[in-house]
This record gives sequence, structure tokens and C-alpha cells, in this order.
Amino acid sequence: MRVTTLIVMTAWCGFYFGALKNGVTSVSWSLFHALLGIGLVSGGTAALNEVMEYEVDARMRRTAGRPLPSGRMSLLHGTIAGVLLTVGGAFYLAFATNALTGLLALATAFVYLAAYTPLKRIHPICTFVGAIPGAMPGVLGWAAARGHLEWGALVMFAIVFFWQFPHFYSIAWLYREDYAAGSIRMLPAIEQDGSATGRRILLYSLGLIPVSLAPVVFGMSGRVYAAGAIVMGVALCYFGARLARLGLPMNAPRSKQRAQQLLQASVIYLPLLFALMMINVVK
Repeated sequence: MRVTTLIVMTAWCGFYFGALKNGVTSVSWSLFHALLGIGLVSGGTAALNEVMEYEVDARMRRTAGRPLPSGRMSLLHGTIAGVLLTVGGAFYLAFATNALTGLLALATAFVYLAAYTPLKRIHPICTFVGAIPGAMPGVLGWAAARGHLEWGALVMFAIVFFWQFPHFYSIAWLYREDYAAGSIRMLPAIEQDGSATGRRILLYSLGLIPVSLAPVVFGMSGRVYAAGAIVMGVALCYFGARLARLGLPMNAPRSKQRAQQLLQASVIYLPLLFALMMINVVK
């Protein structure tokens, strides 16, 4: 539910800026249709992912309580619900907004399920691959408002793409034993000292600073947003650097504590950044 909420929020931001380009109000029935359809596809994709990974989820404490591994829902019912939500949501988007949004939503679900989900048990590159569909909600929102893609949609994509690495690596750092039990091959689950994970956290956190300034370059937001984006970006880098440079075993309590702090910082960062982007919009 929290993931779907974040997806819908990001889609709203994309729709908001796309609607401004059209010169129409950003609060309308079109917004309702877009967010409902995107939420349906997101929920359906999550359900199908759970169907594909129910045995893995059952081995991890973090996910053992989900409907399928806990036995509260059958595989058949989970599959039917997932397909109906995903395909139905995509068709809803196609008819209620435009065909491009429906096709992009369906393609996003396909890449997530056909590439990211199986790769999680094969190779650490899964995080990079998963970040592609993970960065699509803002693009979907923009497409729903505009009917075509522009540089602004790419800006939304890039921000969320870079943000996902410190966010999901910190989660994997915290639950590395769980991930290892489930044979999840994310980098924090397979290395012992955290050095490679730390370097990637710092690299993408640093890269997020110039990427987050792209809305200013493309005339979407103003100087107040730019100042806020820099401050928040530096803060995220600070928490990332504290974890990356600690030099303690990944299972050490202090390492876990700093991973938790980075996770909390990333959870605050994205909604706050998008809120500031929308408040300091350049019309």
C-alpha cells in the first residue's frame, strides 16, 4: 500500500506539470482517471509479483505475512486478481486518458514482471533493471495529461531513477539476512563488507543533485525549488556517506542504524522534493 501511494503521488506530480503545458487545470476528472488507472496497474503488478515469488516470500520474515505466502489467498485467486487489475487498469487508462498512457503502463508492468522479478534471484543488476519501471509513474502522469512525451517527462523519470538506489539499497542493507534466505541477489545481500553497496549509494546520491536541478533548467520550477533541491540532496548524500564510510560489518548494529537513517531520509526526500517542485512551479 505504501509503495502504491508513492507511485500515485509521483504520477500526480507528472500529471500536474503535463497539465500546465496544456494550459488546463491540474485538478480535474482527467487527473482522477489517470491516478485510478495507474493505481490499478500498480496494485495488479504487485499481486502478480507476489504470485511469482510466493515461495520466496514465505522464507523471509519481512514478507511471510503477505496474503499468498500466509495462505490467506490462493495462487489462482491471486493470479486472477493480478491479471484483472493490471490489464483492466491499462485499458482504463487507454480509454479514460489516452492510448499512449495505457500502452506505457502495460509495458511498465511487463518489464517489472518479465525482467526485474526473475532477475532478483539471478544477478545484482536487478536493482538497475527494476529502477526503470520504478521510475515510470511520473512519465505515466505526464503522458496522461499531454498525450505525448517531452523532456519534462524524462526529468521526472531521471529523478526517481537515481533516487531508487539509495532507497532500495538501504532497505536491502537492513534486511540482508532476509534477502539471503529468500535467495534475492541484490548487492547488499551477497557482499560481506558493504563497500560496493556503499559506493553505489554515494554515487547515485551525488548524481541525484544535478539531476534534481533539471526542472530548473527546463523551466518547470524556480530558484526556491533549486535551493531546496540542493539542500535536500546534500542531506541525502550526508546520510549515504555516513553509511558508506562506516567500515563496519553490514550486520553490525551501528551499520543497521545508519542504513535505517538513510532509508528514512530517502522516504522524506522524494515527496518533499516533488511538493517543492509543484509549489515553486514556473507558469
